[in-house]
Amino acid sequence: MALGVGGSDPQTELAALSDMTGGIAPITADEYAARIGKAQALMQEHGLDAVYVHAGSSLYYFTGTRWNPSERMVGVLIPARGPLTYIAPAFEENTLRDYWVVGGDIAVWQEHENPAELFARLLAQAGITGGTVGLDESTPFFLFDALRQAAPAMTWVNAKPVTAGCRMQKSAAELALMQRAKDMTLRVHQAAARILRPGISTTEVADFIDRAHRAVGAVGSSFCIVLFGEATAYPHGVKNPQVLEDGDMVLIDTGCKLYGYNSDITRSYVYGTATPEQRRVWEHEKEAQARAFAAAIPGAPCGSVDVAARSYLEQQGYGPDYAVPGLPHRTGHGIGLDIHEWPYLVRNDQTPLAPGMCFSNEPMLCLYGRFGVRLEDHFYMTEDGPRWFTQPSHSIDDPFGYGA
Repeated sequence: MALGVGGSDPQTELAALSDMTGGIAPITADEYAARIGKAQALMQEHGLDAVYVHAGSSLYYFTGTRWNPSERMVGVLIPARGPLTYIAPAFEENTLRDYWVVGGDIAVWQEHENPAELFARLLAQAGITGGTVGLDESTPFFLFDALRQAAPAMTWVNAKPVTAGCRMQKSAAELALMQRAKDMTLRVHQAAARILRPGISTTEVADFIDRAHRAVGAVGSSFCIVLFGEATAYPHGVKNPQVLEDGDMVLIDTGCKLYGYNSDITRSYVYGTATPEQRRVWEHEKEAQARAFAAAIPGAPCGSVDVAARSYLEQQGYGPDYAVPGLPHRTGHGIGLDIHEWPYLVRNDQTPLAPGMCFSNEPMLCLYGRFGVRLEDHFYMTEDGPRWFTQPSHSIDDPFGYGA
C-alpha cells in the first residue's frame, strides 16, 4: 500500500483538522481602487470610452461586490475617465450598497423599464455619444442585444483587453490567498487518502472532502471529482458512482475558495499494489508535468508549455497530438477568481508568460477502458521563472512525500 493511503476513518481525520484561515486577509479597498485605475488606463490605451462589467467574477474583482448573474441587469459602468456608476433594479439598491466594497452612484430601473435604455442615458450623461464600449465576456447575449439597440451609435466590443489585462497577473495579496487555499486543499487530499478502504463509494469520499474543507475553514468544496478504477480514464468522470476495489487507480480532483480565490489540486495513486502498467503511466505523467514546468520561461508563449508536455508524451508512444491513449486536452488553465480563466497552456495561446500569471499543470494521461492518471499542481510566474504553489506528488508509492 502506498504511504498515506488507507488505515484511518472519517471521524479520526476530521477531528485532526483545524481552521487554516488565520492571518490571511481579503483584498483591501485600496487594491480595488488600484484595479479600477489600471482598467481605466487600459481603456485609454485600447481606445475604449467605457466598459460595462456584468455581475459575476469581474464585478467582484473590480468592486468587491459579490453578485450572481441573472436575467436582471446588475453591473457597473466604468468610464475611461471619471467615477463609476452601478446599475441595478430599484428594489436591490440597498442590498447592493451592503455588498459593495467600492462605493459609487447607483442608477436604478423599475421592473417594467428597459435597463439598456438607462445605460444609454448614462453614456450620454458622461459625454459618450458615439464611441466604443467594451462588454466583459460574461455579459449575456440578451443584454448585449438590448444595449446595441438602445445605443446604436456606439461600437460594442469585447472588453477582454481590460478585464484579462487586469486579472491575468496576480498581486502579492492575490497570490497569498491562492497559496492558502491550495494549502487547505492539499491538507484535505491527505486526509481523504487515509480514509480509503475497500467498499467505500466515491460519493462517500466526496462527502468527506466537503466536510474536511469546512473543517479547514472553507465554506465547503467548490467542486469535487472522485473516481475509481476504469472511471479515472475520463477527465471529468462518469455519471455513476463507483465502489473502491483493491488495485484500483484512485483520482481525486477538488478545490475550495478563500475570499473568492480558487484552489484546484488532483492526486492519482493506486489503492493496493500498483501494476507495472499503472506504475509506468504514472511515471510518464509525472515527467510530463515536470517538462511543462521547466518550459514555463518568462517571455515564452503560454503554448510552449503545452508543446513541451505533449512532445515528451508522444516520444513515449502516446497520441499523437490529442489522440488517446494520451493527453486529450490542454496542459493547463489560468486560475484566480474563476477556476478556469485566461491565459491557457494550450498550443494556440501566444500570450507571453509574465510575473503574476497562475496556471494549473495537468497533462493528464487517459487510457480509455483501463485507467487514467492526472497529477495537477499549480504554479505562478515570477521574474526568475515558475514557482509551485504545492509540490508535485513524490512517487506512486509515496504520493504525498511522507518518506521523502
